[in-house]
Amino acid sequence: MKNKLIIAAVLTLSPIGIVMAAPNNVGCGVGSIIFKGQSGVAPQVLAVTTNGTLGNQTFGISSGTLGCAQDGVVDTPAMVSMFINTNLDKLAHDMAVGKGETLESLASLIGVDSADKSAFFATTKAHFAEIIPSASTNTQDVIDALNHVLAANSELAQYARLV
Repeated sequence: MKNKLIIAAVLTLSPIGIVMAAPNNVGCGVGSIIFKGQSGVAPQVLAVTTNGTLGNQTFGISSGTLGCAQDGVVDTPAMVSMFINTNLDKLAHDMAVGKGETLESLASLIGVDSADKSAFFATTKAHFAEIIPSASTNTQDVIDALNHVLAANSELAQYARLV
C-alpha cells in the first residue's frame, strides 16, 4: 500500500504525471512553442521537460514572450483553442444539433451575452458543415471557420476574434 502511495505521488509531481492529468496543458515556454500543435503523451512530456530544463518560463512570463502572458491570465484565444482541442467531438455533436453543454461552455468562454446565445447556437447549427466540414477537421480549422461565420453575422461579429 505504501509503495502505491509513493508511486502515485511521484507520478503526480513529475512531468509525466502532469501531462497525464491535464492533456495538452504544458504551459508556456520554448518547449510549448517547439511542440505546438502536436498531441499525445510524448510531445507533451518533451515540451514540459524542455520548458523545465531551460528554465525559460520565468523569462517568458516576465517579458510576455514565449507564449506567456505577463498578467498571469491565459488569454481567451488560448483557452478556446485548448477547449476545442479537448472537446472537439462533443462540440461537433452540439453544433450539429444547435444546443448542448459543450456548445454552452464555448459560448461562455468567448463571452457570448445571454441575449445572443440563441443566435450563436442557431448560427453554429446552420453553418455546421462550414465550421466542421469533415471528421479530419482540426482545432485550428474549426477556429478559423467559426471566426469567419461569426464575422459574417452582424449580430455575432463582435465575438469573431475572441475565438
